[in-house]
Amino acid sequence: MDQIADTARYDPAQAEPRWQQAWERAGCFAVPDVPDGTRPKYYVLEMFPYPSGRIHMGHVRNYTLGDVVARYKRARGFAVMHPMGWDAFGLPAENAARERGIHPATWTWDNIATMRGELKRMGLSLEWSREFATCDPAYYGHQQALFLDFLAAGLVERKEAFVNWDPVDHTVLANEQVIDGRGWRSGAVVERKKLSQWFLSITKYADDLLAALDTLDRWPERVRTMQRNWIGRSEGARVRFALASPIDGHDSVEVFTTRPDTLFGMSFLALSPDHPLTAAIAARDPKAAAFVQECSTLGTTEAALETAEKRGHDTGLTVRHPFNGRTYPVWIANFVLMEYGTGAIFGCPAHDQRDLEFARKYGLSVTPVVLPKGIDAAGFAVADTAFTEDGTLINSDFLDGLEVPAAKRRIIEELERTGQGTGVVQWRLRDWGVSRQRYWGCPIPVIHCDACGIVPVPKDQLPVRLPDDVDLSRPGNPLDHHPTWKHVACPRCGAPARRETDTMDTFVDSSWYFARFTAPHAATPTHRAAADAWLPVDQYIGGIEHAILHLLYSRFFTRAMRDTGHLGLASGEPFAGLFTQGMVKHETYRDAQGRWLYPTEVAKRPDGTAVHVGTGAPVTVGAVEAMSKSKRNTVDPGAIIDRYGADTARWFILSDNPPERDMEWTEAGVAGAYRFTQRVWRLVSAAVPTLPPHGAAVPTTFSGEARALRRTTHRTIAAVTAALETFAFNVAVARLYEFASAIADAKGEGTDLAWARREALEALVRLFAPAMPHLAEECWSLLAPGAGLVAQLSWLDHDPALAAADTVTIAVQVMGRLRGTIEVPAGADEATVLAAAEAEENVARAIAGRPIRKRIHVPGKIVNLVL
Repeated sequence: MDQIADTARYDPAQAEPRWQQAWERAGCFAVPDVPDGTRPKYYVLEMFPYPSGRIHMGHVRNYTLGDVVARYKRARGFAVMHPMGWDAFGLPAENAARERGIHPATWTWDNIATMRGELKRMGLSLEWSREFATCDPAYYGHQQALFLDFLAAGLVERKEAFVNWDPVDHTVLANEQVIDGRGWRSGAVVERKKLSQWFLSITKYADDLLAALDTLDRWPERVRTMQRNWIGRSEGARVRFALASPIDGHDSVEVFTTRPDTLFGMSFLALSPDHPLTAAIAARDPKAAAFVQECSTLGTTEAALETAEKRGHDTGLTVRHPFNGRTYPVWIANFVLMEYGTGAIFGCPAHDQRDLEFARKYGLSVTPVVLPKGIDAAGFAVADTAFTEDGTLINSDFLDGLEVPAAKRRIIEELERTGQGTGVVQWRLRDWGVSRQRYWGCPIPVIHCDACGIVPVPKDQLPVRLPDDVDLSRPGNPLDHHPTWKHVACPRCGAPARRETDTMDTFVDSSWYFARFTAPHAATPTHRAAADAWLPVDQYIGGIEHAILHLLYSRFFTRAMRDTGHLGLASGEPFAGLFTQGMVKHETYRDAQGRWLYPTEVAKRPDGTAVHVGTGAPVTVGAVEAMSKSKRNTVDPGAIIDRYGADTARWFILSDNPPERDMEWTEAGVAGAYRFTQRVWRLVSAAVPTLPPHGAAVPTTFSGEARALRRTTHRTIAAVTAALETFAFNVAVARLYEFASAIADAKGEGTDLAWARREALEALVRLFAPAMPHLAEECWSLLAPGAGLVAQLSWLDHDPALAAADTVTIAVQVMGRLRGTIEVPAGADEATVLAAAEAEENVARAIAGRPIRKRIHVPGKIVNLVL
């Protein structure tokens, strides 16, 4: 590789494409589908992007972090797989196509081409030969095969479920698409509607999904906690309440509760608007029917119901308490979910905030039955805040005086003894509804036949391809009103039949892509030898926003794929290590009319004020917030690379905060990173003529300055290595800043110092190579012409003797009280340490000539003198 002509200034625009081509020619990042076993495997993967149009700074941070890991592990001797693909299906593409009058595939593939080019400019060590997009039939055809195998294994079910239905667009809406009870696009009042949907049976693995979280010790604890809460294992009881007056065959109501100990604090029983008993009541009571209709405009999630105003309808019915014989009113309540428990609750307002709000609204009784510790029962009452902690039972008959855990056990025993209930385990987790009434998604590969029922599409007819000629201008699912696509012959009887027109939730696409990467061109969904060799992913990197659903669905998918023969992953866990990076933030700006402005439209003044670049009008500088298109506080990575080069962007991304925290993108910060790249280039290029040849013999002796530089070199190697092992990238950057300064300050003469300077410069370049790979190659071509690519070099090892500290600081106590500190040579014997301790001025004053009865010495840490 020719060196650049002008060594006075590093030109990233000229150098970066050249080194990217060199890596590609050398095949630096390619690995076989099935590793040959000569090196340990390491699979590093960043969550693949949605092709929305252009990359943003969140992408730059995510993929820079992953690339540093990949390059470092490759240098450490691992066979590293580092692939890239595209999460390419979804409603945004369909909407963008509708707005632009083009096909979703055109919009998607054009965006992929743009983003691929932008990512390649970053110099990522990706294996592009493994690239695929989930909207390609070559991918989703294998996904359809997995679906059919899951169906055959009893892991797929078709059943009725409540959904958010837009009556204008004739489509199901996700909860996030319901805004103030209306469809986000049509503005129509959303209806709560029961439809037949396809479900993946994730609940069959609930126990395993929960228990296995304890084995994921390289996951952030907060992510594991979020998953535990989502799965939601609850121990409690099912309690039967007899109706005082049966109605249409209903003579009792069954309730699931996690707090059976509070049964004597009951105030009411509440039914879900979708409960079968509610339907019977509504058939007789027009007011109840009207209330149920009103409830149908709420969302379907717990979050939507929790934030809504608590409202109810008194049915006039009552139920009898299983123990005290009293009767309590039955209400229909808008906050009770049919999907959780039994669709009915007993309200204990004193000890549940939601129940308390409902009771206060409708004037229902509030009886405390759990007494806080240290509180007098005679004076205890609940006002506006429910008491939800543990305590002692009161007002509860045979439970009085028991602590909450004991009371739970006792009441369950009594419920079972009297036949009025039973102890059970309940799960918050629900089966995964994957039906979506849209076009741009993976078709569900089944056929509906009037004679044969549901018939799987034969595998030799896969993929079931989406039709290209669709009309996106009409409301609803374009597949439903396509004139020919859905009409087929039944594979069993040959009679006219209909294709399933629902497509799969795009979370399905991203729940197994990591397995497909191991053999992306295989004729089956996975190549067992490749998948078993590479999985689990050793390091997965992505945003905290995917901490629940994506990760949980992926964990389910690997278990289902294992149990249907596609994987041999015994643990079922797809990701051994998980790292969640923070967001990239920027200041926000507004003009006098309150319009958001892009950073490129704003000029900052020395006094901190800002003006509009074009008009000079004052600009209000707002809070530093996560970059978003809506607030226009975004920075174009392409413009940064054009101006400063990819390495500068990468270096600044790594240099700010710890990577798990949010970081602020500032012009001053990126300019400072650019100055460092130029400083390093000048440091290397100016030194090369004065250095001994690459590989020159080690001098027999070193002067003090040369020895000091060598110590700095080896300590930096040790420190940077430790930082990269623990994702402390900002710490590694800080140490390399210090190292560059130490090299520049070593200005003496002599062959030993020249050799030490070469050792230091070569180490500096190889240590920052994972972060700034292009600059590293350019510097290396000057330092060691003909010695190969840095991308193919092994990682440096430090000399422990040189890295060891010369001295250690030891605290000196007298009678356990700190009196001073001493500096002693590392490895000094006990007599030397004790003599120095007793001679320390403050220590000697504290001893004041008194005899020392005992001397306690913890080597390298502390001395304690006992008088």
